[in-house]
Amino acid sequence: MAENGGPSLRILCSKRRLLFSTEPGIHWLIGSPLFFPRFTIISSFRCLHYLPGDPLSPDFSREADDLKTLLLRGFDVIGALIVCEGKLEENASRAVEVSFKMRKFLFNSQEECDLIGATSNLESSEIHFFFSEAMKPKNIEALGNIVYDDCPENYVWETGCLLRCELELKLPVFVPVSRMSDVDDILASIITATAAKFKDPQVAYLIEGPNVSVGESALSVILHGSELDFELAKNTLSTQVFDMKAQTCSDFCSKNNGILSSNLRESADTIQVTVLYKQTRSNANSAIPSAQYFPALEPTRALCISFKLDVLCYASKDFPVAEAVSKLVVPSLTDQLLIMKNTTTPKLLSQPPLLRPYHFFPPGLLHPITAIYELTYGENEQKQGDIRKSLHSRLGLPLDRPLLRIVSALNFGIKGSEESNLQKSGSPLLRDVHTEIPGSGVSGGITSLIDGSYEYYHYLLGGIDDNGWGCAYRSLQTIISWFRLQHYTSVEVPSHREIQQALVEIGDKEPSFVGSREWIGAIELSFVLDKLLGVTCKIMNVRSGSELPEKCRELAVHFETQGTPVMIGGGVLAYTLLGVDFNEASGDCAFLILDPHYTGNDDLKKIISSGWCGWKKAVDSKGRNFFLNDKFYNLLLPQRPNMV
Repeated sequence: MAENGGPSLRILCSKRRLLFSTEPGIHWLIGSPLFFPRFTIISSFRCLHYLPGDPLSPDFSREADDLKTLLLRGFDVIGALIVCEGKLEENASRAVEVSFKMRKFLFNSQEECDLIGATSNLESSEIHFFFSEAMKPKNIEALGNIVYDDCPENYVWETGCLLRCELELKLPVFVPVSRMSDVDDILASIITATAAKFKDPQVAYLIEGPNVSVGESALSVILHGSELDFELAKNTLSTQVFDMKAQTCSDFCSKNNGILSSNLRESADTIQVTVLYKQTRSNANSAIPSAQYFPALEPTRALCISFKLDVLCYASKDFPVAEAVSKLVVPSLTDQLLIMKNTTTPKLLSQPPLLRPYHFFPPGLLHPITAIYELTYGENEQKQGDIRKSLHSRLGLPLDRPLLRIVSALNFGIKGSEESNLQKSGSPLLRDVHTEIPGSGVSGGITSLIDGSYEYYHYLLGGIDDNGWGCAYRSLQTIISWFRLQHYTSVEVPSHREIQQALVEIGDKEPSFVGSREWIGAIELSFVLDKLLGVTCKIMNVRSGSELPEKCRELAVHFETQGTPVMIGGGVLAYTLLGVDFNEASGDCAFLILDPHYTGNDDLKKIISSGWCGWKKAVDSKGRNFFLNDKFYNLLLPQRPNMV
């Protein structure tokens, strides 16, 4: 990939995540000064804003505004990857140049640092890496010892943690009626004064550790604005006080990290930072409340502008917490306040926008990102959809998955609608029970499974006695739970009665159908999915259960492209299909069946050991048919909505 020699380069993200678009343009390389070695890439963001007519000349101002919003403090632009034709060294030199300019716009300084210049041509995905030292920005040298990390998530989150700070501000703005055109300058001065207060001696920051394991004690300290200058505190505070202020982020993190694995988003430590403002800190004497009166000298319009700040930062666990607040949290609050001000100002005199920051951790990325959404007109408004599409394009996310909707935002342990979806008995539903089952027994087969999570709905669940007639209803509930958990809908999983009512409302059934115990099949399920979720379905017809193995190739394509659960209905039985294992050469195949006919408690071991969720062959080793040869089968294949 590059010539030997020079400093080493560690790449935490996959090569596909590093270069997810081969169109001419620029990708910003993201790293952190907290990583070792210094040349460590965690992700890349695609440049979207260019000067007219030149795909290699960024609009630095617009790009910087976007990156200040998206990128957590603690991560930096450490280089650029240019995709274009031309000589490698020339393209790499240009990549370093645009990286330096971008950092200037991001951090408002001329600070020089070592930067990466990478390049790839339009016909090949091969990437060539170079670097430039801060003292010799014009000298480009090839990077050697390029390593793609095998366990990048463990490295990022075993050595680092998150700091989160929420702050709601209500700022009064007084604008003389005769000088309404001055509203921009007036608001700007108020915002500047507000940002300056973040290091005011009267401001305190309460630092609290996350939820800790049994046997651990939570730690919390209070830092005042005057104590955030770490070097100054070191020289002026007493040894005892300084030692308290010099505590590192690790002191506030859980000591029982365990194995991060697939629970990364839940297991990453998040330190909570709360901003407190005490006007009477220096006055120990009691005093009656007082008010000051400032008369307006001319007719004035009074406005109250609300800003709800919510910032997330990344710090290594050995970082002093006072320094983390000073260098990460406070600048993040300032940046977010200024960004919101810039969006609010043009509409200040008409209808100020309702802005809210949200943090997301989409699949494929190794770190969270932040987005600020305008909620004035709702999440489904066209402008909001365009913003999400732009974010997907910048981050290399698929354009047919709702990964950055509000329901997908990190909740930091706050139970939302998804987590609170409980049975009427109060017990949480089982999810993804197939992950515990043994192999299919198909030799040399290719396994194709559903993409995402679902909940297991079966007979008698929630105290409803549907034994003998409700299997298709339960399969439909499992399918709808999949659409909920993938954030395609916020519609609650319907009850049997609500499913029947929906069929009556569309004219498929008579009113007497509501409350009955009549069966439904694939066609009725498709009607309900269309009415409640707007989801379209394909119907696959099979004349006999013996012909189902012939459909394995088509079913494999469905799971690879759509990834949704499939309902199989034949005779009086209905099943949920979660995947197939198919050997195209031999024709051997197996079906991953989630059986809704189970009537016991939600005992995962019992469900697995008794075969209520498992691989089924059309004909087992004893010659028994799982699918009936004398029954006609309909398969319902829900189609994944094309949306973000």
